Amino acid sequence: MNKKESSKVVPPTIPELLAPAGNFEKMVTAIHYGADAIYMGGKQFSLRAKAGNFSDSAMREAVVYAHRHNVKVYITINILAHNRDFAELDSYLLSLREAGVDALIISDPGILLRARKMVPEIPVHLSTQANVTNAQSAVFWFEQGVTRLNLARELSLQEFREVRAQVTGELEIFVHGAICISYSGRCMLSNYMVGRDANQGACAHPCRYKYTLVEEKRPGEYFPVEEDDRGTYIFNSKDLCLLQGLPELVASGADSLKIEGRMKSIFYVGGVTRLYRAALDYLKELPVEVWEKPSEIQLPEHLITEIAKTGTRGGTENFFKQVPGGSEMLYTNTKVNTGVEPVAVIRQEGDAPLVEARNPLETGDVVEYMLPGANCIALTVQRMETEKGEVITRANPGNRIFLYTEPPLVEGRINGILRRYRM
Repeated sequence: MNKKESSKVVPPTIPELLAPAGNFEKMVTAIHYGADAIYMGGKQFSLRAKAGNFSDSAMREAVVYAHRHNVKVYITINILAHNRDFAELDSYLLSLREAGVDALIISDPGILLRARKMVPEIPVHLSTQANVTNAQSAVFWFEQGVTRLNLARELSLQEFREVRAQVTGELEIFVHGAICISYSGRCMLSNYMVGRDANQGACAHPCRYKYTLVEEKRPGEYFPVEEDDRGTYIFNSKDLCLLQGLPELVASGADSLKIEGRMKSIFYVGGVTRLYRAALDYLKELPVEVWEKPSEIQLPEHLITEIAKTGTRGGTENFFKQVPGGSEMLYTNTKVNTGVEPVAVIRQEGDAPLVEARNPLETGDVVEYMLPGANCIALTVQRMETEKGEVITRANPGNRIFLYTEPPLVEGRINGILRRYRM
């Protein structure tokens, strides 16, 4: 390619990386590992009612912390509302304005109507629960005052491109995390089985349960749905993972890439966020000419290897390139054993950092410190001391200890995570 030809190629804008914050600790973990924005819910109106979530005071504190780190905060008000839900909505919206949140994530037209009336200065992002699957729907919602659309997860890359070509508003897409068995997450299975309304935030996740058949006249006799004596997980989808498709998504004009996981651990939130951050930073530094054929851009292999260590159910690209089939389901177990587990979180920096144990940790253990980006530092535990100066050989979950390692963990930073390979 000569200089004249290469000048025609315009490098794409790197999209925002949006990470989940089920509670304050998950929020600071996501920020530590490179999120540009975080989304979280209050104690009501959110589709993750069983997450830790944030009281009004905690939300204000969270917004201050995030803004201090130049990170935006989006609040989920994404339930499918009933009349009773509107009694306290207006006061809640005003409290969010007072807290200084950067956007509201809404799916219900009634809630949208109240938000535009009560807090018109706060941008509204449309939730994936609104099922936007075409350009005309996108135009409709933008005309209602929405500034960003999180498109339905059932769209292919080509369909995303078609929507992008016809609208100028911001478009957001889920790139990683759990997938509902139902269309765009609108599920009634939890209601029928355990009386918990998924569309009000109380999903019991029965799609992850283990199922067998029982014949009416043979109580107690369980017949496997598949030929597996453990039964089968007939609704259990693998987790979405679009890491390898990131170059094409970026080139297609996505404004924000969203990670699912407000109910997941800090190990998951930190581990996934750091790798998508590393991938986006890698793409940002590529020479202009490679963007002529984004489908040929390959991410470094170690990013792909690392992402497999953070998952819970294996990975699928879902509808990204083709309609998913049976291979996108995990039939034999509820999770995949990645062979890696978190062992501690740094609470105070130093040559012997103060850490909080999350799994049992013993002298002689070999662990890894997860740096921001995709790299890790291998360490051997030499000595552990309590905050009172007592030397111990085993730390249990919740213990706070000074950790002496070889080499010393001088690069450790507050909120950084240490992990270990399971034996």
